[in-house]
Amino acid sequence: MAVWSPAARGFAARLIRWHKRHGRHDLPWQNTADPYRVWLSEIMLQQTQVVTVIPYYLRFLERFPQLADLAAAPVEEVMALWSGLGYYARARNLHAAARAVIAQHGGKLPRDPAVIAQLPGIGRSTANSIATFCFGAHAPILDGNVKRVLCRAFGVEGFPGSGAVEKHLWALADELMPARHGAIHNQAQMDLGAMVCTRGKPRCEACPLADICVARAGGRTAELPQARPRREIPLRHATLLVIQHGKRVLLETRPPAGIWGGLLSLPELPAGADAQEWAERHFACRVIAVSPARCVPLGTFEHVFSHFRLNIAPLLLQVTPGPAVMEPGWQWQELAGIESAALPAPIRRILEDVQISGNRPLPSR
Repeated sequence: MAVWSPAARGFAARLIRWHKRHGRHDLPWQNTADPYRVWLSEIMLQQTQVVTVIPYYLRFLERFPQLADLAAAPVEEVMALWSGLGYYARARNLHAAARAVIAQHGGKLPRDPAVIAQLPGIGRSTANSIATFCFGAHAPILDGNVKRVLCRAFGVEGFPGSGAVEKHLWALADELMPARHGAIHNQAQMDLGAMVCTRGKPRCEACPLADICVARAGGRTAELPQARPRREIPLRHATLLVIQHGKRVLLETRPPAGIWGGLLSLPELPAGADAQEWAERHFACRVIAVSPARCVPLGTFEHVFSHFRLNIAPLLLQVTPGPAVMEPGWQWQELAGIESAALPAPIRRILEDVQISGNRPLPSR
């Protein structure tokens, strides 16, 4: 495939010169060729901004400084450190991939990007990033920032997540790779997309590609890249029970796959069930009246996932203790310890509200 836009002329050279003066050079995962650290940053940065990732990245490395430490840890501990970062399949795949590297590759990430891409949770772009930054591979990348830069610079039509457009972008990215300084070129594209060629209000006046950018020349920076075709996002409803005894709440471990997989969550009331009757029968406890209601609404709110919206209605039920030994998957959690618990953000929000609200726990009986 031939590059068909004037933007191809000097593309890599312009980016490399710009990056030397204006790019990001001091992020925690830069200035290292450690494949584990680069890999970890690449996974965390998927769908997540740098400012959010940095504290998680540092805490993660403090606990798991080496790949072998991550592989040896229980997945529950990995999920707890990931709690709040979202897209939790990333953490499960990261842990699975670490164990695969130990078992199949002698504890070292392979150098071939095609082999790296076979590990759980690592796609072509992430594998190419690791191989480029750590092993000097000549391999293009195509994350969200790079897609945006290429779509605007070359006037690429269509949604970049579609198969045909993505194939076109890969061919374009491959042809634009310079013979030398591939790692700097790849980093420069990411930095330009993150710092200048942003989704909203791009800083075209500061862009090294401004005079050859097809989107800028046509006044189409707001149109390119084209958005995902609009579709109706369904709304679901869930009533979550905050079953509280003294200063503890009852939590369940979610199944490994699916929403909040492997994390701790609140029990969900089946549709149409009576909260008091269901809780007493299910957990062999007794619900206590609280001024004077037995089930206290805590205020509904909406949480948005990638493919649906969830309307969450928490109910507080204060109870006498159930059985001392809980069924597998259920546990009592001290409210004072929720900061370190493996909780998704909406569940943490509910429990923090319980801590600071007027719904004080009743004395244990």
